[in-house]
Amino acid sequence: MIFTILSRQDSDHSRAVYEFSEMFSRRYPGRKVVMEDVDTREGAALASLYDVMIYPAFIVTAYDGRLLGLWQGVPVPLIDEVAGLMVETEPTAV
Repeated sequence: MIFTILSRQDSDHSRAVYEFSEMFSRRYPGRKVVMEDVDTREGAALASLYDVMIYPAFIVTAYDGRLLGLWQGVPVPLIDEVAGLMVETEPTAV
């Protein structure tokens, strides 16, 4: 699973996004958080692809690009809610 946070630097919500990403990385060190700025080409393309209209946006996708979870705006989602979605949708080894 890919967990991406789409936001704007130096905005009202940048502190909340930074704290969320730091806490997520501490709690789940095996999970990577991808930070994208909406003012870059990649960030704008991602926002357009998943119809993100409000920032910050927290996006969980499968490796093939399927949208699994999307949270927009403040307040930010619960860390365990995002991590739980990532665990639920991982394939199980048999």
